[in-house]
Amino acid sequence: MTESMDAYMDEIEKSMKVLKRGSIVEGTVISVNHEEVMVNVGSSMDGIVPVEELDEHPINPMDHYKEGDKITVIVLGNDGEGNLSLSKKQAEYVKVWDDLDLSIEGAKTFKVKITGAIKGGVICELKGVRGFIPGSQLSLTYVEDLTSYVGEELEVKAMEYNKEKNSVVLSAKVLLAEKKEQQGNRLFDNLTEGQIYTGTVTRLADFGAFVDIGGADGLIHITELSWKRIKHPSDVVNVGDRVEVTVLTVDKQSKRIGLRLNDVQDNPWSDISAYYSEGDVVTGVVTRLASFGAFVELESGIDGLLHVSEISEERIAKAADVLSIGQTVEVLIIGIDSEKHKMSFSMKALNEEEEVDVAEFLEEETQETTIGSLFKDKLKNLKL
Repeated sequence: MTESMDAYMDEIEKSMKVLKRGSIVEGTVISVNHEEVMVNVGSSMDGIVPVEELDEHPINPMDHYKEGDKITVIVLGNDGEGNLSLSKKQAEYVKVWDDLDLSIEGAKTFKVKITGAIKGGVICELKGVRGFIPGSQLSLTYVEDLTSYVGEELEVKAMEYNKEKNSVVLSAKVLLAEKKEQQGNRLFDNLTEGQIYTGTVTRLADFGAFVDIGGADGLIHITELSWKRIKHPSDVVNVGDRVEVTVLTVDKQSKRIGLRLNDVQDNPWSDISAYYSEGDVVTGVVTRLASFGAFVELESGIDGLLHVSEISEERIAKAADVLSIGQTVEVLIIGIDSEKHKMSFSMKALNEEEEVDVAEFLEEETQETTIGSLFKDKLKNLKL
């Protein structure tokens, strides 16, 4: 019996790990109090992790650990009381450099809390390593106030690190771009013309405004931002605005989306037929000149094209040779497309009508003169 017990004890002793200073091992939490966590690391001695060696920031161990939890620690030595002295914080610091390599390769990400803002970016701490996120890598859009990120928790990946200087450069933008691309692919699978979305204005250009509708940016052309003609998209929207839009066109191959801003005001073209018809002579103001003609506004939101070929019977090179911005002109409506919000005008046709009227008048005048002369001749004959 004694021999078998000795053999059993020998087997147990052999199964115990021989842990040296610097060994990193996974253990199991045995007990927890406010000051420390006791861990079974498979050795003949249990280990103690003091509260200051648990995390980068002060915590209450009882709020984060319980019996049976797995924990990775590094052996610091013997505490002189029959226990191993352990550190979770230092184990993570040793392991983080391998994790940073994985992150640069795209296989791992981190969650970090922003602790401060400095010139050019924000700072954080990653398992004992000083982290820096450039302002250009915080978001998909320009960040004006870096301090607004202090206290925020971000998911990041490593871009580069310097082990000697204990520092790493991180990026949240890369991950945000990847997520947006994934969302965009899902969006395009179900995107059709006529759908209505609420999105965020991300960028303005002279020709329109770009709006993120949930993973993909669509363009509201400047002509689709307002019923009236505007000089620049900033006259209507600003970056960061939440807007409601309607999908006008979808090109899944080139991943382009055309949008229209859903204006709260009534569309003046919806009942255009009640006010204007082809053949009407109207007065408008020249608002824009182009090589192919002039745009004439009849009222706010209602305008049309006076093509260069419809300005005069005489051949002219460009509209600016005859017309000027702000000039009031009288035109004939020769075409209306209420669905496409287009109207076409002619000045030449008015001149032609005037010529026809004069010709008819002269013809009538000639006929009257001829009849009057014949009548007078008959009277003369009667007198004779």
